Amino acid sequence: MNKDKLVIFAGPASQTLGLDIARYVNQPLGWIQVKEFSDGETSVEISENIRGMDVFLIQSTCSPANHHLMQLLLMADACKRASAKSISAVIPYFGYSRQDRRPRNSRGPVSAKLVADLIEKSGVSRVITIDLHADQIEGFFSIPVDNIYSSQVLLSDIWKNKYQDLVIVSPDVGGVLRARAIARRLDNAGLAIIDKRREEANKSEVMNIIGDVDGKTTIIFDDMVDTAGTLCNAAAALKNKGSIKTVAYAAHPVLSGPAIDRIIKSELDELVVTDTIPLTEEAINSGKIRQLSVAELIGETVNRIVSDESVSSLYAD
Repeated sequence: MNKDKLVIFAGPASQTLGLDIARYVNQPLGWIQVKEFSDGETSVEISENIRGMDVFLIQSTCSPANHHLMQLLLMADACKRASAKSISAVIPYFGYSRQDRRPRNSRGPVSAKLVADLIEKSGVSRVITIDLHADQIEGFFSIPVDNIYSSQVLLSDIWKNKYQDLVIVSPDVGGVLRARAIARRLDNAGLAIIDKRREEANKSEVMNIIGDVDGKTTIIFDDMVDTAGTLCNAAAALKNKGSIKTVAYAAHPVLSGPAIDRIIKSELDELVVTDTIPLTEEAINSGKIRQLSVAELIGETVNRIVSDESVSSLYAD
């Protein structure tokens, strides 16, 4: 790619992040209008010539997921019909990533695969995303996918805060590998695991803490926070076992339903997230939620793609 042929567009879901990425790459944001008709249909119009250009569309498919996904698809189609040379979709938060398989004995869809097909069909030739919930989703695409990791940004903040007597906590058995890798990079910090039983969707009960957290600063590491039920129960369990401070780090602040109210009232001292999803005013003013930027992380990825340099060597975790 040629940087003189680079165009960056930011969708409605990622306006601020898109502007920060454009600043890092030292490119102005392109002009694209995304409007909505009175019946709810989306209209897209590109206000500049992009013929022969390499386009990067920045748009998280966060809530309302269907609305933002359709905006992304229509933006990509508009770029394709405007004769863009290539279209890269930068999807900081990939919606539907938790629906990566059909539940056993279910006649439901594999939604993540369908979304991947729709994105490809719209004309996208590359996808860049952060911390896919399920790595196998990369295989749902037949185009290149760069799944980059926010752990660099989160780890940098942990180092900056110089927490004492640190223990990294996996919120479930499935997150042990991630927690162990983080602990190793923090001078072999302690490791603990939360054993819980999920009674129904979006509800969980913490049952036991595996590991020593008495008198320790505990850091819960996860890829996203949705309704925050698991997180708040985990914080309470850790404090009951003697943790003197409990902080949670997560890439994606989904924060749906009662999440913010739960966090405010919980034993959690702080939740640190990234800006893959913009925070609501309620979250910003909660006093417990702090946001870090992944703009430089994505911007450097864009730079390396444009200059045909390795991405994996920079973001391998």
